[in-house]
Amino acid sequence: MSLSDTLTEDLKTAMKARDKVALSVIRMIKAALTNERVKLGHDLSDDEELTVLSRELKQRKESRQEFADAGRQDLVDGLDAEIKLVEKYAPKQLSDDEVKQIVTDTVSEVGASSMADFGKVMGAVMPKLKGKADGSLVNKTVKSLLSK
Repeated sequence: MSLSDTLTEDLKTAMKARDKVALSVIRMIKAALTNERVKLGHDLSDDEELTVLSRELKQRKESRQEFADAGRQDLVDGLDAEIKLVEKYAPKQLSDDEVKQIVTDTVSEVGASSMADFGKVMGAVMPKLKGKADGSLVNKTVKSLLSK
């Protein structure tokens, strides 16, 4: 079942259950996917859908952090529920150790030895981790391995 079909079925279920949070999040995801489809002018591939989901998840995590820093626990709780729902549709995220292993292997593959090779490593590792790991985690991992 495609992501769009899954979202439509979950939307119906949320409507029947009168789950306002799920309704809101599913509608937001569907709107983001539709906007991206219109912008690109063709039906979205699985990778493009994954990019949209990752972007939506990242936006919520950043907002959550800002609200937490501002002491707005009421908004943090709401975003936690939204993040949980968006994660349901996104692929399983890799652990820190798994990311470190993939980055280590990639550093060896491209023959990187210093921070001057940072761009080369990021260019090679991001396609492998697209949608499976947060970009900031990958960035930190690459920097820590290259700075040794």
